[in-house]
Amino acid sequence: MKIIFAGTPEFAACALAALLKTEHEIVAVYTQPDRKAGRGQKLTASAVKQLALEHNLPVYQPLHFKSSTEEGLAAQQQLKDLNADVMVVAAYGLILPQVVLDTPKYGCLNIHGSLLPRWRGAAPIQRAIATGDTETGVTIMKMAAGLDTGDMMYKTYCPIEASDTSATLHDKLALQGAEAIVAVLESEQTLQQYLEQREVQDEALTVYAHKLSKAEAQIDWSQDAVAIDRNIRAFNPWPVAYIALDESNNLRVWGSLLSNQTVTQQAAGTILAIDKQGVHVACGNQQAVCLTLLQWPGGKPLNPVQIAQTQKLTIGQIL
Repeated sequence: MKIIFAGTPEFAACALAALLKTEHEIVAVYTQPDRKAGRGQKLTASAVKQLALEHNLPVYQPLHFKSSTEEGLAAQQQLKDLNADVMVVAAYGLILPQVVLDTPKYGCLNIHGSLLPRWRGAAPIQRAIATGDTETGVTIMKMAAGLDTGDMMYKTYCPIEASDTSATLHDKLALQGAEAIVAVLESEQTLQQYLEQREVQDEALTVYAHKLSKAEAQIDWSQDAVAIDRNIRAFNPWPVAYIALDESNNLRVWGSLLSNQTVTQQAAGTILAIDKQGVHVACGNQQAVCLTLLQWPGGKPLNPVQIAQTQKLTIGQIL
């Protein structure tokens, strides 16, 4: 089949790499415009664009597909001229109007990192960890005009381990998403079967995964240890949980464990102990969490031994 692929980050690049190993023809790749990245703020191509260029695939980077502008209409026509059988979309980052969704012969299929209708939206992996879900997965759906509202065609399942961060879960789901889209597109007949058997989402079960903000990554010591540990794992690798040292400096927290330290009268945020496990801090509900990987401004993340050596933290200190 003739496939258009649309995606931007590593999650999408994983799926594109899998499709490149099939017999299908990738007629074009759509991705977000190059963005400034890194300390030098150099214009950087997305992971999907870099992979596409390595395989000499034509790359398109329209700003939008709005019918209200000449650029949008031109982008719509350009896509139509590709005469594709199907368009595969994974973390693309642009809203596709109905006219685009209807352009390919079999429409547009989306690879979404959750078990829909739970966790529609921008941050499904992070929200699943932060909420304490024990399972997630990938849903392949036929795209509709709403936000992740399309009919479900195929699902994979993935347990969420107590040690999972958004980074580790992302990598597992990226692989599952790649395998899932290859399975759905095994042949034109297979695709037709999945389209015929697709299932409407139950709106009553909808949960939205709202976009992450840096502000919510600040640790709230009044929460219990389980909630704090989940948030630290959910916000790794972005925006990264942090403790405000002062108005302009944050101590970043990359890793944590539940602590067995007993909390009596100590205020939430009090350092209870510093040992080979890490920094044990009192939390809400007379619980404690152990911080295992800390990064001071301008430095690298430090393990428990290195943290103790810095002598920047003291027992009894309130964070």
